[in-house]
Amino acid sequence: MASGLARPALAQAPRAAAAELRIGAVYPFAGPLALLGDESFRGLELAVEARNEAGGVQGRMLRLVKAEATDAAQAGEAVRRLAQATSPAERVAALFGTCASPLSLAASQAAELAGLPYFELGAIGDSITSRGFRYLFRSCPRGSDFAALSLRATRWLLPALWQTPLAGLRIAILHEDGLYGQSVAGPQEAGLQGQAGFLGRFGYAPGGQDIPALVQRLRTADAQLLLHTGHASEVMLLFRAMREAGWRPRMVLGAGGGYSLADTAQALGPAFEGVMTVDFPPYAVAGRMGAEARALAEAYRAKYGHDPRSGHSLANSAGARIFFEALQRAGSLEREKIRAAVIGLELDAQAAPLGWAADFDESGQNLAAQPVLAQWQGGRLVTVFPDTAALATPLPSL
Repeated sequence: MASGLARPALAQAPRAAAAELRIGAVYPFAGPLALLGDESFRGLELAVEARNEAGGVQGRMLRLVKAEATDAAQAGEAVRRLAQATSPAERVAALFGTCASPLSLAASQAAELAGLPYFELGAIGDSITSRGFRYLFRSCPRGSDFAALSLRATRWLLPALWQTPLAGLRIAILHEDGLYGQSVAGPQEAGLQGQAGFLGRFGYAPGGQDIPALVQRLRTADAQLLLHTGHASEVMLLFRAMREAGWRPRMVLGAGGGYSLADTAQALGPAFEGVMTVDFPPYAVAGRMGAEARALAEAYRAKYGHDPRSGHSLANSAGARIFFEALQRAGSLEREKIRAAVIGLELDAQAAPLGWAADFDESGQNLAAQPVLAQWQGGRLVTVFPDTAALATPLPSL
């Protein structure tokens, strides 16, 4: 592994000596994903400020050009507009985004067609990096990585906490039936097929209108462990439907999205206590990553006036810093040099920014990025697994 991040070669150059380096920021700033999109964008924004304080990239100060991407069609159109911009104020050298898999799928395809490097910081759908694109790179883990960790918790952690054999547990999978939900639920189902007590996989249309009826089915089946992948609004619908049904499983194990948002926990109150989630590391994490996360949280509070709302800002900031370093090492904005710099960048957790390791394969996927298991305890999302990142021991039930 490489020893560490190189200091920007022109860090001491006068800041006005070169033109700004503009990069696009493609996120949902409106609609149902607005909160997650804004939190993710803030991580990128903080990374830009930190890099500029260190001298920028290739001797140029970074400047963000925001682009709205509420849905897939708008995401693709936003990228095409930026790629074809004749105005210097909108012309960009690369694109960053997007926090949601359908948006990333569309935005990255438009970027590839335009020949613009696209850096995905938060969307986890496996298919995003399986299309053979040459200038698409992703810093965060995939849905299958989320599924693998949730299966470890299902097979090992929870049975040990409950002192119950796995074969004695009734387990169900609930998910939104889009790219995000399918990327996690598909591998979960494959891993549980043939397992005694597995009740099946229950999908619902995005928006969650089917959730109340599905809760009644889960209640009748007496599910003890519910693996759920859904957006924040769907998490709210699920817990409301469980309250109205007068039923809840022994544990709800979520997968990212709404399960990691402080706003969800505040809205649901005590009902959310003890809920587990597999996601990007939260700010409450042990080790060097935790120390740097606390520093980023301080910068976040100084800029935005309140605590971070989820670890998505942390993940976007860490991923952006990795890619800024690759752009610096490329020494050029020529896309093949950028690709070579990203693929060749290897950083272990001790050398990487915010402890976010980097090891990219030929598809542009960061194989070193892994999720963690966290739990809401005392109104705070804390890491409970793996042991190297854990700040608390897991609690056995809701």
